[in-house]
Amino acid sequence: MLIDSNAYIGHWPFRKFEDNNPEALLNRMNEFGTDLSVVSNLNGIFYKNTQNANEELQEVIRSKKAFKDKFIPFAVINPIYGGWREDFERCTTVLGMKGVRLYPKYHLYDITNPSCIELVKMCRDKGVPVAFSLRMVDKRTSSWMDIENEWALKDIIPIIRTVPDAKYIICNVANSSNLNDEDTSLLKQTSILIDSSGRNLTNWAELFSKYGADKFCFGSHSPILDYCTGLLRIESLRENEAKEITKDLLRSGNIIKMLNL
Repeated sequence: MLIDSNAYIGHWPFRKFEDNNPEALLNRMNEFGTDLSVVSNLNGIFYKNTQNANEELQEVIRSKKAFKDKFIPFAVINPIYGGWREDFERCTTVLGMKGVRLYPKYHLYDITNPSCIELVKMCRDKGVPVAFSLRMVDKRTSSWMDIENEWALKDIIPIIRTVPDAKYIICNVANSSNLNDEDTSLLKQTSILIDSSGRNLTNWAELFSKYGADKFCFGSHSPILDYCTGLLRIESLRENEAKEITKDLLRSGNIIKMLNL
């Protein structure tokens, strides 16, 4: 089984993407043998009211049985926008969304903002994971209107330290994954998954030794990144780097456990 932990539909205001609609995503999934995809709406990063994007996503999923069978919706929530608590409750109870994606850089709040901490605790209490993307697009080719600063893995540590018993998905680790010993120990003790889309995830054997193979999963970051690379990083692992049972954890086992599928 293969599950993509990091995919999108929707529009990016600074670039044109070819495969950003649900039909194209489903075609990509079928091409690469992906059984399920965690899907969010890119529009939620830029809409003033992120709930509009969540409602759009749910309408799409309800429009075809194939989407309902294949897509696992994650909500985009902005915890400094009015009504976010009601948005969270509606998304997780009425709309059946299985996780929350947060974008502090785009929504202009600190990761330890009290409202962000409250939201992460609400996710913890509901048993749903919180997903952070360390990078959305390559800043070297992005628009001058886009954000300039990207995150490294260490930048996520403050919220994990504050709410260590929540569940986290860290996407697109494109920059440094180096942590000090204290933060490495914290990460190992946390319920966390790092997806395979990040360009900095190259030495898998070292990462498995450092954090454990149960901390990683397949993610494409589609349509922003090509669909193949995140999967190739797993399928190209040599026998001395990962046994087949480990690859199965990366393909689906770890995310199944995270999402209680």
